[in-house]
Amino acid sequence: MKQQTTRLAENPAAIRDSARVRRFLLAAGLLTLMFVIPLGQLFRFAATSQFHSYILLVPFIAGYLIWLKRSALPAVGQPARLVAGAFGLAGTVVLAGYWLILRSRQLSEDDYLAVMTLAFLLFFYGVCGWFWGGRICRTVAFPLALLLFLLPIPTPAMPWIDAFLQHGSALAASVFFGMAGTPYLRDGLTFQLPGISLQVAPECSGIQSSLVLFIVGLLAAYLFLRTPWKRAVLVLLVIPLGLIRNGFRVFVIGELCVHIGPQMINSYIHRQGGPIFFALSLIPLFVLLVVLQKTEKRRGRAGFAAELSRRA
Repeated sequence: MKQQTTRLAENPAAIRDSARVRRFLLAAGLLTLMFVIPLGQLFRFAATSQFHSYILLVPFIAGYLIWLKRSALPAVGQPARLVAGAFGLAGTVVLAGYWLILRSRQLSEDDYLAVMTLAFLLFFYGVCGWFWGGRICRTVAFPLALLLFLLPIPTPAMPWIDAFLQHGSALAASVFFGMAGTPYLRDGLTFQLPGISLQVAPECSGIQSSLVLFIVGLLAAYLFLRTPWKRAVLVLLVIPLGLIRNGFRVFVIGELCVHIGPQMINSYIHRQGGPIFFALSLIPLFVLLVVLQKTEKRRGRAGFAAELSRRA
């Protein structure tokens, strides 16, 4: 302990950084205390919600990603006062908008928690910019942005997302039925198959698994790819991959009903088979990730060889 105290005394920068950490933790703690009620409600809501249960993992994932970046963090610079002020102002506007406009409209629990969590995150981003400066915040920008998944999806957006996933899944299912040669008639979201009629209901849209798959794609692109456009390709292909996965699930259930019996509509694979099809959708995602990784490695080796020949 005496040697550690001596080293700190001989290193003013370490003392300043240690004091900065304490001030940051104090400010973040006070901010959390100010929002402790809505944050507590958020995590209770996530713990009891089948759809929003992923929220419980988001802070731990973001914290782990920041921990992975610890050796690459630049030196602490000057406070990003302008950025911190902008985030603080944005958080104040969100809170003021809630108290002056939205509060009287009796928001649903999802929407209320989304507004309060957004305000908290804006203030938190401001605190990060003030204490750590622009360079460190840019280095950990992805983990900080990932915290936005703490926000429950607003209620007005849910019907639009459900409709998009329903129609996309129905289109994918019709392609699978056509490839299999199964006779069918499709009327929007309804399939008339031999002996049974299937409808892609909102509960069958796969919105939860599609959102989790999107988060997995984001994490995989961030951790394993370096080229921005390849990261974008992987993330964007997650959307059609989710539609194909859900369409394949509708196709499998339809085939089981046609070839085994209509009672298969109440089978395990329909009622609780979501995790199976989610795991299947990870296979093409992993294959695409490996292909993109290999192209980066080949380009890296080619660039290294070109640099050696240039210097020679």
